[in-house]
Amino acid sequence: MQPRIDNPAQAVPGAMQALLKLSSATRRAGVPATTHYLVHLRASQINGCSVCVDMHSRELRAAGEPDERVDTVAAWRETPYFTDAERAALALAEAMTRLADSPDPVPDDMWDEAARHYDEAQLASLVISIAAINTWNRINAATRQVTGPWVEQFISREPAAQAA
Repeated sequence: MQPRIDNPAQAVPGAMQALLKLSSATRRAGVPATTHYLVHLRASQINGCSVCVDMHSRELRAAGEPDERVDTVAAWRETPYFTDAERAALALAEAMTRLADSPDPVPDDMWDEAARHYDEAQLASLVISIAAINTWNRINAATRQVTGPWVEQFISREPAAQAA
């Protein structure tokens, strides 16, 4: 497989830095890093972004998450491996990723469940984080970016700033 073009985030001056800064900002609200990685992985699975699925699976494993949790993110509703707070974040990630699939993409009961587990700053962090991963997914999937060496290179350059 070959990418259609070089990664647009690297080709457009300032884009990569802006996207990395946006992702970095979401980490300051007190949401566990693993929760961000989980929602990033789930959105990336839905969007078919191989780069991001690869990257966020690696992040979860590097953070010490067991294979059972990483391997069952796509089936989180049917597994016992996720907390209620993580489930609320995963539901929000799915809804925000599939906005066009429902006339009320994020119903009040879903939002209220997330608000039961996260304060306003944390909810804002999750919303921005989910929006950011959807941006990465769309950039990478549309241009058929190839996982593997690119992810390894990115992780080795930016160990604390995996944003894709």
